[in-house]
Amino acid sequence: MKKDSHPAYQEVLFVDSSTGYKFVCGSTLQSKEIEEFEGKKYPMYRLAVSSASHPFFTKANQFLDTEGRVDKFTKKYAKKKEQIEKDKEKDKEKEEESKKQKEAVKTKKKLNVGKSK
Repeated sequence: MKKDSHPAYQEVLFVDSSTGYKFVCGSTLQSKEIEEFEGKKYPMYRLAVSSASHPFFTKANQFLDTEGRVDKFTKKYAKKKEQIEKDKEKDKEKEEESKKQKEAVKTKKKLNVGKSK
């Protein structure tokens, strides 16, 4: 087996960015940040969600998103939904306009038939 083919296994400090909860776990993650925890220095890795902030584990009803991804998602698809509704309204208006034109053509034909007799 080749030497240096696998990353080094080490203890890494994981920090939940939404709650500030910290825990140490063995990992092969390579981090440039170093932080002291319980008197020892560890490479630090920031987590968006951990068991300290996930609704399943905290029994919370709402999900707190510190990075704004949920907000970004809802805004993006709210705009898309509005656009779809506007398009539907335009289609309805076009249908009504075409119905009016067809009715106008029918009335003209009826008037023309009545004149020729």
